[in-house]
Amino acid sequence: MNGIFFGIVLIAFVAAAWRQFSHVPVDGVQSPMEVLSAGMISSASGAVELALGLVGVMTLFLGLMKVAEAGGLLVIIARLIRPLMTRLFPEVPPNHPAMGAMILNLSANALGLGNAATPFGIRAMQELDKLNTRPGTATNSMALFLAINTSSITLLPTGVIAIRAAAGSADPAAILPTTLFATVCATIAAITAALIYKRFSALGPVDPAAAAMERPWVADDPAREAVDDPGAYPLWVSVLALGAIIALIPATIVWGRVISPWIIPGLMMGFLLFGVLRGVRIYEVFVDGAKDGFQVALRIIPYLVAILVAVGMFRASGAMDVMVNLLGGLTSRVGLPPEALPMALLRPLSGSGAYGVMASIINDPAIGPDSYVGYLVTTLQGSTETTFYVLAVYFGAVQIRRIRHTLAAALTADVVAVAAAVAICSYLFL
Repeated sequence: MNGIFFGIVLIAFVAAAWRQFSHVPVDGVQSPMEVLSAGMISSASGAVELALGLVGVMTLFLGLMKVAEAGGLLVIIARLIRPLMTRLFPEVPPNHPAMGAMILNLSANALGLGNAATPFGIRAMQELDKLNTRPGTATNSMALFLAINTSSITLLPTGVIAIRAAAGSADPAAILPTTLFATVCATIAAITAALIYKRFSALGPVDPAAAAMERPWVADDPAREAVDDPGAYPLWVSVLALGAIIALIPATIVWGRVISPWIIPGLMMGFLLFGVLRGVRIYEVFVDGAKDGFQVALRIIPYLVAILVAVGMFRASGAMDVMVNLLGGLTSRVGLPPEALPMALLRPLSGSGAYGVMASIINDPAIGPDSYVGYLVTTLQGSTETTFYVLAVYFGAVQIRRIRHTLAAALTADVVAVAAAVAICSYLFL
């Protein structure tokens, strides 16, 4: 991560300096270096605001997560998908809470819940870190989980559907099949890349400085690891559960707009009802779990500031514009027009930047949400993730400094998602 962080900042600084030397001063117009400085300050402030904005969501969903855990939901989920998860994550005990937490995170992403999935992912990372023998270094399971997370299959991109509807689309849900196709391809690529790349990324020796770090999520309840293995459910139960999940795919395509408003309220009601039926004192347990929300948000602020300032510099320096101009002519030949290229390049770097590009494109009367470019950029928004943000938040929450092959696997999935989105949109809408 050190090299990536420095590389982005260096490119941005050199690009701004090059433009500064040829800049002709004009009253009321900022010089390139002034724009770069303003971008840095704005990005740093935005990172803190973003982290603080997550406090409420984290507090809510970490509280619900605690209720689900106290009622045994994570173990139930882990047992249901044990045949698949034990093959993907052989380092994680089948009945470990990390299994259920990872599935809840991926499920929330599949339903397009955005920030609501973040607390589940952070909890999964904390549980995975309890199995980490090298504090500060990402394990193979962490790398694979984050690669899947940044590419996860999306059944219902609720936020993007709402944006398309607001832009006047005649069929806002038309991106459901394109998003599903792109994310299935990206998830397969993420898993394959993570499994291949780990062979070339050794864990390395234990870092004494990292080993001395405080890890309160590990010290919280050491007795929790000593749980008897309840075993998997019978195979027919797991197959039935998988069939029910597969059946949701056509349901989301047909009734996606009707279902989406019910998802978050339904999650809260479902978790609390499950806790009541399992005899959990839901209020006390919810409050106990919610206490972690504020601390987690504070812990990730330095990581967010570092990444978002670097990305802000990259955009403000003009380096992004140069890259678009260089690549636009080539990508247009394969179905990725210059209008959509900034979206593809920005999405892994900046969620707000990509959102702004998408919104400007689909609200442009000359393009609109129901043109090929409109379908493509909204599919990209729903099928790719803000990779650097995810790495900063999830690894920052457990103080991981050495990310090993995680970024390479995640970016591989991003590239495949873009290629798949171009392919399916070209097939359906050109």
